[in-house]
Amino acid sequence: MKPISGTNDFVVKFANVNGSGSASANELFAKAILRMGVPVSPRNIFPSNIQGLPTWYEVRVSGLGWLGRRGGVDMMVAMNPQTWAQDMAELEPGGYLFYDSTRPLPPGALRDDVVAIGMPLTAICNATYEDARQRQLFKNIMYVGALAALLGIDPAVVEKLLGEQYRGKERLLESNKRAFHAGREFARDHLKPIALRVERADAVGERIFVDGNAAAALGCVYGGATVCAWYPITPSSSVAEAFERWCAKYRVDADSGERRYAIVQAEDEIASIGMVTGAGWNGARAFTATSGPGVSLMTEFIGLAYFAEIPVTIIDVQRGGPSTGMPTRTQQADLISCAWASHGDTRHVLLLPADPHECFEHAALALDLADRLQTPVFVMSDLDIGMNQRLCAPFAWDDARRHDRGKVLSGDELEAGREFARYKDVDGDGIPWRTLPGTHPSRGAYFTRGTTRDAQARYSEAGGDYVYNMQRLLAKFATAATLVPPPVVRAAPRRTRLGAIYFGSTSPAMDESLAALADAGIALDAMRLRAYPFPPAVAEFVAAHDEVFVVEQNRDAQMRTLLVDALQCDPRKLVPILHYDGTPITARFVTRAITAHVIDRATAPKESA
Repeated sequence: MKPISGTNDFVVKFANVNGSGSASANELFAKAILRMGVPVSPRNIFPSNIQGLPTWYEVRVSGLGWLGRRGGVDMMVAMNPQTWAQDMAELEPGGYLFYDSTRPLPPGALRDDVVAIGMPLTAICNATYEDARQRQLFKNIMYVGALAALLGIDPAVVEKLLGEQYRGKERLLESNKRAFHAGREFARDHLKPIALRVERADAVGERIFVDGNAAAALGCVYGGATVCAWYPITPSSSVAEAFERWCAKYRVDADSGERRYAIVQAEDEIASIGMVTGAGWNGARAFTATSGPGVSLMTEFIGLAYFAEIPVTIIDVQRGGPSTGMPTRTQQADLISCAWASHGDTRHVLLLPADPHECFEHAALALDLADRLQTPVFVMSDLDIGMNQRLCAPFAWDDARRHDRGKVLSGDELEAGREFARYKDVDGDGIPWRTLPGTHPSRGAYFTRGTTRDAQARYSEAGGDYVYNMQRLLAKFATAATLVPPPVVRAAPRRTRLGAIYFGSTSPAMDESLAALADAGIALDAMRLRAYPFPPAVAEFVAAHDEVFVVEQNRDAQMRTLLVDALQCDPRKLVPILHYDGTPITARFVTRAITAHVIDRATAPKESA
């Protein structure tokens, strides 16, 4: 058995128990490697209860800069006996198992094709600390010290990180340093070297390390949002919490101390979307953050905002479903429920960010589009992007940029006799003019209703009036296709009749998979979708290929359904590649699935004439 070797290219996975205090230690490990100039991509896989159930933290180390999950584990830090068998099974042949050897393992617990590295962590901590909580917390820091010695992580980097974490708390800082060095010294003196190494590099550049929820919240601040109404739900709660932090920093008048924002934790999701709809009608830029179950509860108000044409921004951080599903696992399974939210004929704009940088950009853009189109706009993030820190391009903002308020009549225009018909299409884009409350003392008023009306907002059940409004809403949706972010196209190195479509958090794994497929001789043109409705380039891409793989993280091929519906293409051209076990998709999964399909097609018997 040959041990795995690699420098700045491996996967470490930590198996812990939720509530054991391991999260900060594991994050310390990932950030130390990042500070050495080596790209990392950590993912926290945690249960939906408070404590006691298994939790995992996976760190992808990639000097080449791959940020998606690769698949497979090169080193397992096995700190949870309950998941021992499962954790052992994930290890690659020749991989390394780091474990607490205080108690002897039962016969057959180890695989013959892995390198076992035992360290008596519990025994060391029991001999060093009297307090039970300290024993647990410092055990975590000790294994970080041991891993630093085994992998070659610079201890000065870890010390600096600890100093930042415990600034002003000298007792905690010194005790954590001692635990770290105790683990490091034990590994140096008692453990054999391994063939996985971290070496200093300069592969991070100017990129920042941030989670998508914090990025989206900051995008809402820069995008001009002044109202946030929300109800706590995993994994979106930290969007509103981060928005509150950003507003406290950027939205408080320096002279008067006046807060120029309103954040309301509502009694439920229905109330929160109602508040946001009311704020949007009143002219404020408003948003809510939620997940799939919240969207389900919000649908009637979403339908009202769609039909009454009120700007609303909804940040949907998707999780596993249906029903309560998997609250702390990731999926891309809210596409259809958001695209067609509410009863009757409705179609909504979806923005599809691929990383925290686009969460920032799309959150700000969503507020512009909601005003411009006078409609709900969804930002379709998910748990993988929202709650995990990711390397991404630094945020940028043009101070000359002005918020797009769309077609809003001013008091002066009304005073001058400008025609106002609330639901009339005057220039062919499907978007009517609106007024805001209090704009003029006697002109520009209209009755806002969720029932059918004519172009002047007068109640009407006449079939012609209803059809006019519904067709105008379709025209507005077509206009939206010209305003949303265009797809990103990547041409294969040689001519091919095969294509791939993907979006959102699937993107990092797809980047690596496309490279692996090209190395294997399978050329694919690739298109990353960034929004729905689909711009014309999407139809052109599908038409130009015999087969297009649609890669997504749900069971029912929801993006493929939207593509077939919107493009009216032959469904057989769109080959679903589906991953939906709740963990982020891996590059190996995509590569194997596409390779298997290509081989099957190549070896299938040809139909006789």
